[in-house]
Amino acid sequence: MLSFLPAPLRGLLAFLFMALNTLISIVPLLVVTLFRLLIPIKPWGRVCAWVMIKIAENWMAVNSLILSLSGRIRIDLRGAEDLHYHGWYLVSCNHQSWSDILILQKVFNRRIPMLKFFLKQELIWVPLMGVAWWALDFPFMKRYSKEFLLKHPEMKGKDLETTRKACEKFKELPVSVMNFLEGTRFTTAKHDAQGSPYQHLLKPKSGGIAFVLSAMGGQLRSMLDVTIVYHDKAIGFWDLLCGRVHRLTVHIIERPIPAQFSRGDYESDPAFRAEFQEWVNQLWLEKDALITSIKQESVFSNQGSNERV
Repeated sequence: MLSFLPAPLRGLLAFLFMALNTLISIVPLLVVTLFRLLIPIKPWGRVCAWVMIKIAENWMAVNSLILSLSGRIRIDLRGAEDLHYHGWYLVSCNHQSWSDILILQKVFNRRIPMLKFFLKQELIWVPLMGVAWWALDFPFMKRYSKEFLLKHPEMKGKDLETTRKACEKFKELPVSVMNFLEGTRFTTAKHDAQGSPYQHLLKPKSGGIAFVLSAMGGQLRSMLDVTIVYHDKAIGFWDLLCGRVHRLTVHIIERPIPAQFSRGDYESDPAFRAEFQEWVNQLWLEKDALITSIKQESVFSNQGSNERV
Protein backbone atom coordinates (compact mmCIF):
# COMPACT_ATOMS: atom_id res chain seq x y z
CA MET A 1 0.00 0.00 0.00
CA LEU A 2 1.23 3.49 -0.84
CA SER A 3 -0.09 5.23 2.28
CA PHE A 4 3.34 6.78 2.94
CA LEU A 5 2.94 8.94 -0.19
CA PRO A 6 1.02 12.26 -0.23
CA ALA A 7 -2.63 11.78 -1.19
CA PRO A 8 -2.44 13.75 -4.50
CA LEU A 9 0.53 11.62 -5.62
CA ARG A 10 -1.38 8.43 -4.74
CA GLY A 11 -4.31 9.73 -6.78
CA LEU A 12 -2.12 10.52 -9.77
CA LEU A 13 -0.47 7.09 -9.67
CA ALA A 14 -3.83 5.36 -9.36
CA PHE A 15 -5.18 7.30 -12.34
CA LEU A 16 -2.13 6.48 -14.47
CA PHE A 17 -2.23 2.78 -13.54
CA MET A 18 -5.95 2.62 -14.37
CA ALA A 19 -5.34 4.33 -17.71
CA LEU A 20 -2.57 1.82 -18.46
CA ASN A 21 -4.83 -1.05 -17.38
CA THR A 22 -7.50 0.25 -19.77
CA LEU A 23 -5.09 0.48 -22.70
CA ILE A 24 -3.73 -3.02 -22.04
CA SER A 25 -7.23 -4.50 -21.74
CA ILE A 26 -8.61 -2.86 -24.87
CA VAL A 27 -6.02 -4.50 -27.15
CA PRO A 28 -7.15 -8.15 -26.61
CA LEU A 29 -10.77 -6.96 -26.49
CA LEU A 30 -10.51 -5.48 -29.98
CA VAL A 31 -8.63 -8.55 -31.28
CA VAL A 32 -11.44 -10.85 -30.11
CA THR A 33 -14.00 -8.43 -31.55
CA LEU A 34 -12.26 -8.62 -34.93
CA PHE A 35 -12.39 -12.43 -34.91
CA ARG A 36 -16.05 -12.25 -33.93
CA LEU A 37 -16.80 -10.05 -36.94
CA LEU A 38 -14.74 -12.18 -39.35
CA ILE A 39 -16.54 -15.39 -38.36
CA PRO A 40 -20.26 -14.47 -38.13
CA ILE A 41 -21.41 -17.80 -36.68
CA LYS A 42 -23.65 -17.72 -33.58
CA PRO A 43 -21.84 -20.36 -31.49
CA TRP A 44 -18.52 -18.67 -32.25
CA GLY A 45 -20.05 -15.29 -31.42
CA ARG A 46 -21.16 -16.58 -28.02
CA VAL A 47 -17.65 -17.87 -27.29
CA CYS A 48 -16.16 -14.50 -28.26
CA ALA A 49 -18.69 -12.64 -26.10
CA TRP A 50 -17.76 -14.86 -23.14
CA VAL A 51 -14.03 -14.19 -23.67
CA MET A 52 -14.64 -10.43 -23.88
CA ILE A 53 -16.61 -10.47 -20.64
CA LYS A 54 -13.71 -12.25 -18.95
CA ILE A 55 -11.33 -9.56 -20.21
CA ALA A 56 -13.63 -6.86 -18.81
CA GLU A 57 -13.92 -8.66 -15.46
CA ASN A 58 -10.14 -8.85 -15.23
CA TRP A 59 -9.97 -5.11 -16.04
CA MET A 60 -12.36 -4.37 -13.16
CA ALA A 61 -10.46 -6.66 -10.78
CA VAL A 62 -7.19 -4.89 -11.56
CA ASN A 63 -8.82 -1.49 -11.04
CA SER A 64 -9.95 -2.66 -7.58
CA LEU A 65 -6.41 -3.81 -6.83
CA ILE A 66 -5.08 -0.40 -7.87
CA LEU A 67 -7.53 1.28 -5.47
CA SER A 68 -6.26 -0.93 -2.63
CA LEU A 69 -2.79 0.51 -3.19
CA SER A 70 -4.09 4.04 -2.66
CA GLY A 71 -5.82 3.33 0.62
CA ARG A 72 -7.92 0.89 2.58
CA ILE A 73 -11.68 1.02 2.01
CA ARG A 74 -13.90 -0.88 4.42
CA ILE A 75 -17.23 -1.88 2.91
CA ASP A 76 -20.10 -3.05 5.08
CA LEU A 77 -21.72 -5.27 2.46
CA ARG A 78 -25.25 -6.46 3.12
CA GLY A 79 -27.58 -8.66 1.09
CA ALA A 80 -25.02 -10.16 -1.33
CA GLU A 81 -25.37 -13.75 -0.08
CA ASP A 82 -27.93 -15.00 -2.62
CA LEU A 83 -26.68 -13.35 -5.81
CA HIS A 84 -26.22 -15.54 -8.89
CA TYR A 85 -23.61 -15.13 -11.60
CA HIS A 86 -25.96 -16.66 -14.17
CA GLY A 87 -29.01 -14.53 -13.42
CA TRP A 88 -30.61 -11.63 -15.27
CA TYR A 89 -30.86 -8.45 -13.19
CA LEU A 90 -31.99 -4.85 -13.35
CA VAL A 91 -29.65 -2.99 -10.97
CA SER A 92 -30.76 0.35 -9.54
CA CYS A 93 -28.78 2.55 -7.15
CA ASN A 94 -28.77 6.02 -5.60
CA HIS A 95 -26.13 8.25 -7.17
CA GLN A 96 -23.82 10.58 -5.23
CA SER A 97 -20.45 10.42 -6.97
CA TRP A 98 -18.58 8.94 -9.91
CA SER A 99 -17.00 6.77 -7.20
CA ASP A 100 -20.30 4.85 -7.20
CA ILE A 101 -19.41 3.12 -10.46
CA LEU A 102 -16.06 1.79 -9.24
CA ILE A 103 -17.64 0.70 -5.95
CA LEU A 104 -20.45 -1.13 -7.76
CA GLN A 105 -17.97 -2.85 -10.08
CA LYS A 106 -15.94 -3.97 -7.08
CA VAL A 107 -18.96 -5.29 -5.18
CA PHE A 108 -20.64 -7.06 -8.10
CA ASN A 109 -17.67 -8.19 -10.21
CA ARG A 110 -17.97 -11.97 -10.72
CA ARG A 111 -20.94 -12.12 -8.31
CA ILE A 112 -23.50 -11.28 -10.99
CA PRO A 113 -23.21 -10.85 -14.78
CA MET A 114 -21.16 -7.83 -15.78
CA LEU A 115 -22.93 -4.51 -15.27
CA LYS A 116 -24.00 -2.90 -18.53
CA PHE A 117 -25.46 0.55 -19.03
CA PHE A 118 -27.93 1.78 -21.64
CA LEU A 119 -25.87 4.48 -23.33
CA LYS A 120 -26.81 7.43 -25.46
CA GLN A 121 -25.91 6.80 -29.09
CA GLU A 122 -23.52 9.77 -29.12
CA LEU A 123 -21.26 8.07 -26.54
CA ILE A 124 -20.04 5.57 -29.11
CA TRP A 125 -17.65 8.32 -30.27
CA VAL A 126 -15.86 8.53 -26.91
CA PRO A 127 -12.20 7.67 -27.65
CA LEU A 128 -11.33 4.03 -26.85
CA MET A 129 -14.19 3.53 -24.38
CA GLY A 130 -16.88 3.96 -27.05
CA VAL A 131 -15.39 1.11 -29.07
CA ALA A 132 -14.99 -0.99 -25.92
CA TRP A 133 -18.65 -0.44 -24.95
CA TRP A 134 -19.73 -1.37 -28.46
CA ALA A 135 -17.55 -4.50 -28.45
CA LEU A 136 -19.01 -5.55 -25.08
CA ASP A 137 -22.56 -5.21 -26.44
CA PHE A 138 -23.57 -2.25 -24.31
CA PRO A 139 -26.93 -1.14 -25.77
CA PHE A 140 -26.78 2.25 -27.48
CA MET A 141 -30.18 3.89 -27.54
CA LYS A 142 -31.55 6.84 -29.42
CA ARG A 143 -34.42 8.63 -27.73
CA TYR A 144 -36.60 11.04 -29.70
CA SER A 145 -38.01 14.12 -27.97
CA LYS A 146 -41.75 14.83 -27.91
CA GLU A 147 -41.12 17.85 -30.14
CA PHE A 148 -39.34 15.69 -32.73
CA LEU A 149 -42.13 13.08 -32.69
CA LEU A 150 -44.76 15.77 -33.24
CA LYS A 151 -42.95 16.75 -36.43
CA HIS A 152 -42.13 13.15 -37.41
CA PRO A 153 -44.94 10.91 -36.09
CA GLU A 154 -43.75 8.06 -38.33
CA MET A 155 -40.71 7.69 -36.02
CA LYS A 156 -42.82 6.91 -32.95
CA GLY A 157 -41.69 3.61 -31.45
CA LYS A 158 -38.56 3.39 -33.61
CA ASP A 159 -36.25 4.14 -30.66
CA LEU A 160 -37.72 1.26 -28.65
CA GLU A 161 -37.59 -1.07 -31.65
CA THR A 162 -33.90 -0.27 -32.22
CA THR A 163 -33.07 -0.86 -28.56
CA ARG A 164 -34.98 -4.15 -28.52
CA LYS A 165 -32.84 -5.38 -31.41
CA ALA A 166 -29.71 -4.40 -29.48
CA CYS A 167 -30.99 -6.42 -26.50
CA GLU A 168 -31.50 -9.60 -28.55
CA LYS A 169 -27.94 -10.67 -27.65
CA PHE A 170 -28.89 -10.70 -23.97
CA LYS A 171 -31.18 -13.69 -24.48
CA GLU A 172 -28.16 -15.98 -24.87
CA LEU A 173 -25.88 -14.61 -22.14
CA PRO A 174 -27.00 -13.39 -18.69
CA VAL A 175 -26.79 -9.65 -18.13
CA SER A 176 -27.11 -7.03 -15.40
CA VAL A 177 -28.51 -3.73 -16.67
CA MET A 178 -27.51 -0.75 -14.51
CA ASN A 179 -29.61 2.39 -14.07
CA PHE A 180 -29.33 5.43 -11.79
CA LEU A 181 -32.94 6.51 -11.33
CA GLU A 182 -32.04 10.00 -10.15
CA GLY A 183 -30.41 10.65 -13.52
CA THR A 184 -27.66 12.77 -11.99
CA ARG A 185 -25.45 12.90 -8.90
CA PHE A 186 -26.98 14.10 -5.65
CA THR A 187 -26.01 17.56 -4.41
CA THR A 188 -27.71 19.78 -1.85
CA ALA A 189 -28.21 22.44 -4.51
CA LYS A 190 -29.99 20.01 -6.87
CA HIS A 191 -32.04 18.64 -3.98
CA ASP A 192 -33.25 22.10 -3.00
CA ALA A 193 -33.87 23.19 -6.60
CA GLN A 194 -36.08 20.12 -7.17
CA GLY A 195 -37.93 20.52 -3.91
CA SER A 196 -37.31 16.81 -3.45
CA PRO A 197 -39.64 15.20 -0.89
CA TYR A 198 -36.82 12.83 0.14
CA GLN A 199 -34.22 13.68 2.74
CA HIS A 200 -31.24 11.95 1.10
CA LEU A 201 -32.33 11.50 -2.53
CA LEU A 202 -33.28 13.40 -5.64
CA LYS A 203 -36.60 12.67 -7.31
CA PRO A 204 -36.47 9.39 -9.29
CA LYS A 205 -37.04 9.37 -13.04
CA SER A 206 -39.06 6.29 -13.82
CA GLY A 207 -39.10 6.66 -17.63
CA GLY A 208 -35.57 5.26 -18.02
CA ILE A 209 -36.17 1.91 -16.36
CA ALA A 210 -39.63 1.65 -17.92
CA PHE A 211 -37.90 1.92 -21.30
CA VAL A 212 -35.31 -0.72 -20.27
CA LEU A 213 -37.95 -3.19 -19.05
CA SER A 214 -39.99 -2.77 -22.21
CA ALA A 215 -36.94 -3.15 -24.43
CA MET A 216 -35.85 -6.32 -22.60
CA GLY A 217 -39.25 -7.92 -23.18
CA GLY A 218 -39.67 -9.54 -19.77
CA GLN A 219 -36.17 -11.01 -19.45
CA LEU A 220 -35.41 -8.90 -16.39
CA ARG A 221 -37.57 -10.42 -13.67
CA SER A 222 -35.57 -9.28 -10.66
CA MET A 223 -34.26 -5.92 -9.47
CA LEU A 224 -31.23 -5.46 -7.26
CA ASP A 225 -32.15 -2.37 -5.28
CA VAL A 226 -28.74 -1.05 -4.17
CA THR A 227 -28.17 1.68 -1.60
CA ILE A 228 -24.72 3.20 -1.11
CA VAL A 229 -24.03 5.23 2.02
CA TYR A 230 -20.63 6.92 2.40
CA HIS A 231 -19.39 7.62 5.91
CA ASP A 232 -16.68 10.10 4.89
CA LYS A 233 -17.10 13.72 3.90
CA ALA A 234 -14.84 13.29 0.84
CA ILE A 235 -16.54 10.92 -1.62
CA GLY A 236 -15.56 12.22 -5.08
CA PHE A 237 -13.80 10.16 -7.74
CA TRP A 238 -10.52 12.00 -7.11
CA ASP A 239 -10.94 11.41 -3.38
CA LEU A 240 -11.38 7.70 -4.06
CA LEU A 241 -8.19 7.60 -6.14
CA CYS A 242 -6.31 9.51 -3.42
CA GLY A 243 -7.39 7.06 -0.72
CA ARG A 244 -9.59 9.53 1.16
CA VAL A 245 -12.70 7.32 0.99
CA HIS A 246 -12.42 4.91 3.92
CA ARG A 247 -15.83 3.65 5.02
CA LEU A 248 -19.12 2.94 3.27
CA THR A 249 -22.15 0.69 3.39
CA VAL A 250 -23.57 -1.13 0.37
CA HIS A 251 -27.04 -2.53 1.05
CA ILE A 252 -28.66 -4.85 -1.54
CA ILE A 253 -32.30 -5.92 -1.69
CA GLU A 254 -33.47 -8.26 -4.45
CA ARG A 255 -37.00 -7.36 -5.50
CA PRO A 256 -39.32 -9.05 -8.01
CA ILE A 257 -40.33 -6.90 -10.97
CA PRO A 258 -44.10 -6.99 -11.56
CA ALA A 259 -44.74 -8.81 -14.84
CA GLN A 260 -47.04 -6.12 -16.21
CA PHE A 261 -44.22 -3.57 -16.19
CA SER A 262 -42.58 -5.35 -19.15
CA ARG A 263 -45.71 -5.07 -21.28
CA GLY A 264 -47.09 -1.58 -20.71
CA ASP A 265 -46.64 1.59 -22.75
CA TYR A 266 -45.11 4.18 -20.42
CA GLU A 267 -45.23 7.06 -22.89
CA SER A 268 -48.75 6.60 -24.24
CA ASP A 269 -50.70 5.02 -21.38
CA PRO A 270 -51.31 7.48 -18.49
CA ALA A 271 -52.72 4.78 -16.18
CA PHE A 272 -49.70 2.54 -16.69
CA ARG A 273 -47.34 5.49 -16.23
CA ALA A 274 -49.01 6.43 -12.94
CA GLU A 275 -48.83 2.83 -11.67
CA PHE A 276 -45.17 2.55 -12.62
CA GLN A 277 -44.27 5.90 -11.07
CA GLU A 278 -46.05 4.93 -7.85
CA TRP A 279 -43.99 1.72 -7.67
CA VAL A 280 -40.77 3.68 -8.12
CA ASN A 281 -41.83 6.33 -5.58
CA GLN A 282 -42.48 3.60 -3.00
CA LEU A 283 -39.01 2.15 -3.62
CA TRP A 284 -37.55 5.60 -3.08
CA LEU A 285 -39.44 6.15 0.17
CA GLU A 286 -38.05 2.89 1.51
CA LYS A 287 -34.54 3.74 0.31
CA ASP A 288 -34.67 7.16 1.95
CA ALA A 289 -35.71 5.60 5.27
CA LEU A 290 -32.97 2.97 4.90
CA ILE A 291 -30.29 5.64 4.38
CA THR A 292 -31.47 7.43 7.53
CA SER A 293 -31.28 4.15 9.47
CA ILE A 294 -27.78 3.30 8.20
CA LYS A 295 -26.50 6.77 9.01
CA GLN A 296 -27.84 6.50 12.55
CA GLU A 297 -26.43 3.10 13.39
CA SER A 298 -22.84 2.03 13.88
CA VAL A 299 -21.70 1.05 10.39
CA PHE A 300 -19.18 -1.57 11.42
CA SER A 301 -21.10 -3.68 13.88
CA ASN A 302 -20.53 -7.39 14.09
CA GLN A 303 -23.57 -8.01 11.90
CA GLY A 304 -23.21 -8.36 8.12
CA SER A 305 -20.06 -9.06 6.15
CA ASN A 306 -17.11 -6.72 5.92
CA GLU A 307 -15.07 -6.50 2.75
CA ARG A 308 -11.92 -4.60 1.98
CA VAL A 309 -11.12 -3.06 -1.37
